Amino acid sequence: MNRTTAQVHGWLLLLPTAVLLAAFTHYPAVATLWHSFFSTPKPARPAAFTGLENYRVLYEDPVFWQSLTNNFWFALGTIPASIGLALLMAIWVNGRLKGEIRGRAFLRLAFFTPTVLPMVAVANIWLFFYTPQYGLLEQITALFGLPNHNWLGSQSTALACLMVVTVWKEAGFFMIFYLAALQGVSPNLYEAARIEGASAWTMFRRITFPLLMPTTLFVLVNAVINSFRLVDHIVVMTRGGPDNATSLLLYYIYEVGFKFWDSSYAASLTMVLLLILAAAAVIQFGFLERRIHYR
Repeated sequence: MNRTTAQVHGWLLLLPTAVLLAAFTHYPAVATLWHSFFSTPKPARPAAFTGLENYRVLYEDPVFWQSLTNNFWFALGTIPASIGLALLMAIWVNGRLKGEIRGRAFLRLAFFTPTVLPMVAVANIWLFFYTPQYGLLEQITALFGLPNHNWLGSQSTALACLMVVTVWKEAGFFMIFYLAALQGVSPNLYEAARIEGASAWTMFRRITFPLLMPTTLFVLVNAVINSFRLVDHIVVMTRGGPDNATSLLLYYIYEVGFKFWDSSYAASLTMVLLLILAAAAVIQFGFLERRIHYR
């Protein structure tokens, strides 16, 4: 087989995936950008070219800016917490170092269980926890003599409650990747470090964490994407309230597109979301790629 034939065979093998990628990723993105420059078509009024009008409205939209701000704080609160908790749980249940714990398999199952639960089911479970007066959280706080509090109905606590639910559900998922990476670290490295008198913290800082950087990059990318695509929990638990305190960017896009039926404005909002995710990906790969130690 000559080189040209091999290249043709390679492209033919890639063709099905390339077609699916173009049909379900590239074309929708280009179509969304195109529709953002037009008005929303109505039964008696076809779509008209409006240029940057939708983006001007977006710039002057206070709900958009509040949703964007909420999303920023939501990402800041969930990404480090979920990744840090996942790493801690993975090290705890790894069981390849000295001092293995009993019930390791049960702990792994317990940590991973929230991941396999449907998002709507998780939202309903936590909705019961946060229910005023008779919810589980209220019963616990009542033991300490604390007053009743509407956790999801207060602007000061509603967004934080969603953060807790997100971290609880995602940490177990990220733990699986860290656990798989830890299983691939050679025990000889730790044995050599112990012989040299290295402490547990030194081994983590000098051996474990550097070797986990490829996994950390993968987990970080997924965590950033997940922090900007939350809709299910908001629909079930808060519907963006109170007073848009829990309205995140994708939920606002959902409202504009499927509640207010303004597809063109929703397309403009979607392009902003895509730009944010693209910028985040460039920063992540550009900053972390230089700090990754591939084995």
